[in-house]
Amino acid sequence: MNSKVLQTGMFISISETPVDVEGLIEKTRNENAGAIVTFQGTVRRYTEKLEVESLVYDSYREMAEKTIKEICEEAVKKFDILDVNVVHRVGKVILLEDSVVICVAAAHRKDAFRACEFIIDAIKERAPIWKMDVTPHGEKRWRD
Repeated sequence: MNSKVLQTGMFISISETPVDVEGLIEKTRNENAGAIVTFQGTVRRYTEKLEVESLVYDSYREMAEKTIKEICEEAVKKFDILDVNVVHRVGKVILLEDSVVICVAAAHRKDAFRACEFIIDAIKERAPIWKMDVTPHGEKRWRD
């Protein structure tokens, strides 16, 4: 268990613009970290058998940021991590763009990997962020 305070702070953002992945990694970089694990949730062509050309995300922004912050604080308590930064997109996100980026810094890779997986799983389960598939034919479908 980690009883330390984060060494560089925590950055959480709901953004309408593409994520600056390199900038987020640099924000996460820490002289005491031997590992930075980055998760990029990327828009893919097929969701199950449905072909998509983009996704549209909507959120209750203030609550989503608060929930993600709480999830990251849980990760800090649960894993030995030094920093965590998360950006989640809203609006239209096209093929190959990142819809969410999570960067976790830790002294050792195992804690960074475990924390990163915990954070994305919890965001998908608890954050008030909704996703709509948009097909090449213009069909739109909200996901459960």
